[in-house]
Amino acid sequence: MRTNAILIGNSDGIGLAITRQLLQQGWQVEGISRSKSTLIDPAYRHTIADVSDENYPGILASILETSGPPDLCIYCAGIGELFDPAHMENDVKTLEVNLLGMLKTAAVVIPAMIRKGNGHFIGISSVADDLLSPEAPAYHASKAGFSNYLEGLALALRSTNVHISNVRFGFVDTKLAKGDVKPFMISAEQAVRHLLICMDKKPVRYTAPRIVIPLVKFRKWMMRLQIFAQGTLLKGRRG
Repeated sequence: MRTNAILIGNSDGIGLAITRQLLQQGWQVEGISRSKSTLIDPAYRHTIADVSDENYPGILASILETSGPPDLCIYCAGIGELFDPAHMENDVKTLEVNLLGMLKTAAVVIPAMIRKGNGHFIGISSVADDLLSPEAPAYHASKAGFSNYLEGLALALRSTNVHISNVRFGFVDTKLAKGDVKPFMISAEQAVRHLLICMDKKPVRYTAPRIVIPLVKFRKWMMRLQIFAQGTLLKGRRG
């Protein structure tokens, strides 16, 4: 019997790479993204939809009615733009896609998994979830909410046979990777290998590559020091 998966945001990057891997392993895959898919496989069906549209939950529910509750759902959709004070509508869109799109997906998929009696929901987050960023505050905020929600959801569902995994990547070589410095960047294929581990082990939190963890902690400490110094300076000026 083929296992059934649904992937959101899989027309390129990590989503496309994991879709190809699942098809090679014999999965039946449903894909949803804003763009057409280049994949041609009898076990693959693609739907064009934007997770920020109001009709997206209905489209997703219709797919589940046809294909049944999935054994696996991976939310790969994500966008991120550098902050532009003249176009803060970009920040709104980032939160709609990165955070609310995942919530809309979970609200449709997870109840179906619970009724079925099993399932695995994987969300692709980022180590940016633990950092402040003046360059991309909306992206970092969206990932903070993303990770916090998924890990809380994992606790809420611990009495069920539905598993939740929050996958926190560092830089992955996709169009989403921005910035002049991208330490320890991994390929989309390497990211897929980590996702396959998650599918097997079903951890609540998975960070890759692990070498970025101390860098994130150092960066977080430096940001806190900067905020403290700025607050002290402002206080001194007011005094």
